[in-house]
Formats: sequence, structure tokens, C-alpha cells
Amino acid sequence: MSKVVCAPQDLLPAVFVPGTRYFSLFSNSGKPCVGSIAPGWRTVIQKEGLLPSVVVWDFVTIALAVAAADLACPRSGSADGWTRVIELQVNVYDPAPWLGQREELQLALRFLTGDFWTLNILPGGDAAPITTAPMTRDADCISLLSGGVDSLVGAIDLHGQKRKPIYVSQTAKGDKVTQQQYAAALHAAHLHFQWNHRIKHTAEFERSTRGRSIVFFAFAALATSALDSASGPAEIYVPENGFISLNVALNSGRLGSFSTKTTHPVFMSRMQAIWNAVGISAVLKLPYQFKTKGEMLVDCVDPGMLEQLIGRSTSCGRFGYYGYKHCGRCVPCQVRRAAFIRAEIDDSTADYVFPSLGKLSSAREKGANDINAVASAVIRCQDDGVERFVGGALSFSSSADRANYEGVVSRGLKELGVLLKRHGAL
Repeated sequence: MSKVVCAPQDLLPAVFVPGTRYFSLFSNSGKPCVGSIAPGWRTVIQKEGLLPSVVVWDFVTIALAVAAADLACPRSGSADGWTRVIELQVNVYDPAPWLGQREELQLALRFLTGDFWTLNILPGGDAAPITTAPMTRDADCISLLSGGVDSLVGAIDLHGQKRKPIYVSQTAKGDKVTQQQYAAALHAAHLHFQWNHRIKHTAEFERSTRGRSIVFFAFAALATSALDSASGPAEIYVPENGFISLNVALNSGRLGSFSTKTTHPVFMSRMQAIWNAVGISAVLKLPYQFKTKGEMLVDCVDPGMLEQLIGRSTSCGRFGYYGYKHCGRCVPCQVRRAAFIRAEIDDSTADYVFPSLGKLSSAREKGANDINAVASAVIRCQDDGVERFVGGALSFSSSADRANYEGVVSRGLKELGVLLKRHGAL
């Protein structure tokens, strides 16, 4: 079992237990064996005029602690090389609402990361930031803006629908400037929050980062405090195509958390239920859950703006591994490339490390690549039908939605099939 303790600096123990990872919440402890989470960020929130509720701030605290634990516990040390057993202790300001949802949170994290979580939620955490100059924004919803294709389409569509979103970005190296450019192009630079968890630790970091997405949703919940609460529950738009959101395993080696579950309907519904139970007044909305990425491009309300900006977007699952370039051969890159073909627009991506996906191309050489996995999935879906292909992956869905989910999987694989045939990979 891996144990992680996330606490305010003054609650950290005087003597550290060997093997336990320690993090100081919202400050630097100055101790070399203690990591830090978002030091100085409370001051940033105050300067931005935000007055989050206690329950929202405590959710932010929990989410940041989860992200720290996810990073601090290498999967290589687990029995099977992947599945971890994590005990996380975190101090919040008011644990009462969260104690009743502890089991639900653990199940949500189990689904998201594939690990077994035990959450110990204790009192003594920092109170929510207080400002003497609270500011609400002239906005009517929240939209996540990652710098990817889907978040760009979502932003353009909301803009075209005359909505006024606050855009929320979780900054990562290689995406920060793009996020700013997108907000500026939509005349919303003043309605754009860019935040980073700034988690630092001296030990080895786990790179799979399956738990990182919960911070994105926490940032979105935090941003709702800039909206007029009298308007009712805040709408939080999560622009993600349904094919990637479902992320049905392409083969048996990608079952469970080997395929990411960042915006999977199960995880999203569990987060919504937890928010409802603790009193976070916000509604998570997935407007593209039954569309492929290609269909999102086709249906975008402003094709001109889309074509102008899309080349700067990031899709690659291994962006940092290749000097912040698209590899061209991972599943997200292939979905991206297929979407350009589906929409019949030029692929304006600056560069692919592996431009060719053909059977004799360098993309088939050593190193992680997903070409064979995608090709076999396309063939299996064609030969066996989508119902057999998805198997039990849609057991969560209602009978009314199942056909829609099957449809987006089938059409998404067809888009990929067109891409691979063009490259001679099928």
C-alpha cells in the first residue's frame, strides 16, 4: 500500500514515517522530503475576486490531493505493475459533507484511475480564500478550454450560440499559449482562468496521470463562484467527442484503466451525484457525447474560425515525449487525423513525428504506437458488428442511449478506417 498525506504546513508531523509521501497544501514547507501543492495559489484566487463556498474549496483541496497522490505513487511498485493501493489522508475545512460521500468518491476514483483508494478526510484544512473586492463576471456558463480540438469546437459553438462562457484551462507545458490565443480569438481573454496545480515532489513521479482530470473539474467548480448564483445551478460544458469519451478498449490489453476514463459517462455521472449530494450547485454537460471528432468539425458553427485556429491545437497523448510535437501514431493523433479527413479540411497540424502510418513506415518501428491496435479494432468491428465489439463496455447505459453509444463507436472506427486505408495500413 502507498500512503500519502496532504495537509497544511502546520499540521505536518514533526517526525516523518518512512515510505509515506507528504505534501504541504498551498505552501512550501521548506523541508526537502515534503512536496508542495499549489503554493501561493490562494493569493491568486483572492486577487481574481473569487469567493468560493466552503464545499467548493474543499472539493478543490481533495482534487489536488488526489492528483498529488496519483503522481507520487509509481505504478511500477505495484504487484501487477499497474494497479495501486493508495491511502490518502487530506485535511479540509469542513469534512462533514464529504464523510457521507467518502465511499462514492473512492468508487469514482477507482473507476477513473483503476486503483484501490482509501480516503481519510480530516478537519483542519485551510478555509476558502476571502477577498474584500469580490467580482462576478458578465458570463452565463463555464466551458473547459484545454487547447485541444474538442475544446476549441466547444468554445466556437458556444460563442456562435451567443453564450458568454468563462473559459477554464488547466495549464500544461506546450498548451498555455494556445489556450490564451483561443480565448483572445473569441474576445474572451478577460473571461479566461488559467490555473495549474503546481504539484512538486522530490521522489519519482508516475507519468500515467489518470487522476489529473479531477483537478480540471475542480477548477471548473471553482470558476462557478464568478457567476451570478441567483441564476440557478451553473452549467459546466465539457466538450469531448463521444468516441474518445467512451474510449472502448481497442483490444484485451487496453481493458480497464489502461484506457483513459477522463470524461467517461460513468465517471461524469458519479461526479455529478457527489456534487449534488454535497451541495455544489453546478451541472456537468457533455454536448458532444454522441458525436465523433469528425462530426464535431463538420457541424462546427463557424468553419472559418475553426480552420484558422485548429492547427495550433494539441491532441497527442505523447506530446511531451516528442519535444511538444504530435507523434501522429497514438490513438488521439489518429482520431485527430481521421477527423480532418471526415470534415474534408486540410490538416494544418504543424508537424507529425511519424507522418506515414503505412506498413513499411518508421511509425511501425520500436516504441509505443497504436496503429496495429486501431487497425485490428476497425476490422473486428466490421467483421463482428459493433455490438460484439463493444461487449460489456456499455453495460452502464440505458436501453434508450445504447444505440447512440454504439453509433458513435461504429462511426468513430469508420473514420479511423478511412485514415488507415489512405496510408495503406489496412
